[in-house]
Amino acid sequence: MKDHVLTNARLVLENDVVPGTVVIEDGLISDIDSGPSSLPEARDLEGDLLIPGLVELHTDNLEGHMTPRPQTEWPATAALIAHDSQVAVSGITTVFDAIAVGALSETSARIKRLREMVCAIETGVRDDLLRADHLIHLRCEVSYPDLQELLDPIMDSPLVRLVSVMDHTPGQRQFVAEEKYRIYYQGKFGMSDAEMDTFVALRKEDQRRHSAPNRRHVVDRAKALGLSLASHDDATTAHVDEAVADGMSIAEFPTTVEAARASHGNGLCVMMGAPNLVRGGSHSGNVSAQTLAEDDLLDIFSSDYVPNSLLHAAFLLYDDVEGYDLPRAIRTVTKTAAESAGLHDRGEIAIGKRADFVRVRHTPHHPLIRGVWREGVRIA
Repeated sequence: MKDHVLTNARLVLENDVVPGTVVIEDGLISDIDSGPSSLPEARDLEGDLLIPGLVELHTDNLEGHMTPRPQTEWPATAALIAHDSQVAVSGITTVFDAIAVGALSETSARIKRLREMVCAIETGVRDDLLRADHLIHLRCEVSYPDLQELLDPIMDSPLVRLVSVMDHTPGQRQFVAEEKYRIYYQGKFGMSDAEMDTFVALRKEDQRRHSAPNRRHVVDRAKALGLSLASHDDATTAHVDEAVADGMSIAEFPTTVEAARASHGNGLCVMMGAPNLVRGGSHSGNVSAQTLAEDDLLDIFSSDYVPNSLLHAAFLLYDDVEGYDLPRAIRTVTKTAAESAGLHDRGEIAIGKRADFVRVRHTPHHPLIRGVWREGVRIA
């Protein structure tokens, strides 16, 4: 259903919250009025907040739908539609599906079903099967030996707009404490202590042999294609210096205050996982999102593995962290996220921008979504 006028709302603009009305033409915002509309076709939002549609830069939620249980593969298009529905009802109108290129195990579904996931997204967009606007974020595991062979055939897809460089080798970045790495992956893969020792040694050897040339290949290809670049799990100023030298615009999930401060100081947008804030800390024992917010070092949230955490985290910022008024909190999941990935046509309630909206009833510590529009069309 297309809506052309949304009225009696509290509009969350870039720097203010005002009562008013938005007018939509051809999927764009054509007018913003400070008063209510008397037009009979206007949809009355009953004083609820109207915020821009959420922009999600990094979610691997699709992978969970592709493999809903261990060793259980779900049809790709069905998995995508289920993922899309979950995203849309969470208020996300633009989603970068984060597709892992490379993995820590040759038997990983990420390897086996990589091309299938990309093809499903391309088909879903082409055939208008999806509620949200889907783009692709390629997460490149640079220590993976065959990364370049996996990456090159899919990198030219017009849906690929963001590329990140990851290195999950034990003893650094996300897993500075190697014991945390052992606990996580022994639990995930069910390995004995001896098997885990061998696994760790192999991963360290892969990094020694492959990480540097693979990183150079990824960065050079992304730059040649004009794609936005993100670093991942930076822990030290040396990591940040490398990211800056490579021309990255986003620092995904820095693991220390030191790395977040260096990233922020060098103009990278610092992105943290919304579940980190909602849960009250990092599941890997790294720096908390709340600490970075309180230190004025947080720019963007990603829902990561829980789609409805995105809006929840923004409102927790507003409710609980000094210095975050509502517009600033909402920018972490809308305008700043969009612009960091080169999307300047959305993420803001402003004339000429896309008519992507979320209607929200603010209840203490948990927002209630009451409607979602993409380009003026109601999708949830």
